Amino acid sequence: MRGRPTTHDNDEVILKAQEVFWEKGYSATSLQDLQTATQMGSGSLYNTFRGGKKELFSKALQQRREAFLAFKKEMKKHEAPVELIKDFFRSLAAADEHTHMRGCIVANTVTALAFVDNDLEAEAVNILKDVERMFTETIREAQRAGTIANPADAAVLGRYLITCWNGLNVTRRMHPNKEKLKELIDIQLSVLT
Repeated sequence: MRGRPTTHDNDEVILKAQEVFWEKGYSATSLQDLQTATQMGSGSLYNTFRGGKKELFSKALQQRREAFLAFKKEMKKHEAPVELIKDFFRSLAAADEHTHMRGCIVANTVTALAFVDNDLEAEAVNILKDVERMFTETIREAQRAGTIANPADAAVLGRYLITCWNGLNVTRRMHPNKEKLKELIDIQLSVLT
């Protein structure tokens, strides 16, 4: 007689897998790593995620997209959404060294999977483009409201911020020092005045 099948909360499984992918990267993460992290056997893992490791990684990226969408909703309700963008960047400096060394899973994916997996790379690029659009829209509104005096095109400033984000996720691995990062971030954010 067969035992009752084990059920797993998919969101929790994806979150656990995301941590492994974030730590090791997509290519270096093995099925055994995922089984250990999720406490699922290979059969159960593949029955739940029929696309295997790639599907699980794609869903991990989508969890990050959902986090950015939640941030976007929070910004729409906030009196000074540009301040939330500044806080978003400043939180990088405040992170611990382990977090600095991991970087951003989405930005990591764009570089690590270039020429390796076009689909996953494109997913990550689209997430970053969504964030760039969010920056651009917020800056444009702030320029109209007069809270940002910088006359540069909002699209250019939005692209600048996503460039800063991508660069900071490499630089914080080089200089995981909170004070050095804070100084750098403050200079980068000076365009939002």
